[in-house]
Amino acid sequence: MYILLMGPPGAGKGTQAEKLIAEYKIPHISTGDMFRAAVKQGTELGKEAKRYMDAGGLVPDVVTIGIVREGLAKPECANGFILDGFPRTEEQAVALDGILTDLGIKLTGVVNIVVPDAELVGRVTGRRICKACGATYHVEYNPSKVEGMCDKCGGALYQRDDDKEETVKNRLHAYHSQTEPLIEYYKKQGVYHEIDGLQEIGKVYADVKASLGALK
Repeated sequence: MYILLMGPPGAGKGTQAEKLIAEYKIPHISTGDMFRAAVKQGTELGKEAKRYMDAGGLVPDVVTIGIVREGLAKPECANGFILDGFPRTEEQAVALDGILTDLGIKLTGVVNIVVPDAELVGRVTGRRICKACGATYHVEYNPSKVEGMCDKCGGALYQRDDDKEETVKNRLHAYHSQTEPLIEYYKKQGVYHEIDGLQEIGKVYADVKASLGALK
């Protein structure tokens, strides 16, 4: 099961990826998580990526493509993966095709979770993360029992710079201008399927599974 998960920031890709991981026992390759880990560790890559992430921009292709190539070549990805956050441009999609060809892999399906911008801004700007353990909350949909404090470890909750309203709007603009052309790219390959992300989480997942079965 080689899955490419698409959708704008806040569409629920992470939630759906967790469900797919649990069912199919395949790794989740998220470039966003990789970049944030590098930022936290203070590596040179992390410092470079942070400048772009804080501004809501896209990390340069030369950095991103290298990370993805290394990730997909790992032994744990041989029998399947969920790729999230890449490709974001048609140039990256062409690069991904080359990587997959080199690895002898063909995508099972490209699943795009679609949610209107107004809903997305509310979802993302309300997100809060625990500084200590990384647990995720939302001020409206999934609040902690004590405001500003993690239920799991008691750590302080904070809003990531890339979850602030101005940055979210910049990210959405970048998504629409650069990533949406991928829809036609993958439609031409016959592997694309669109999912309504406004539905209840379980229904979204049921539709994701159905689409992957149809695309096999």
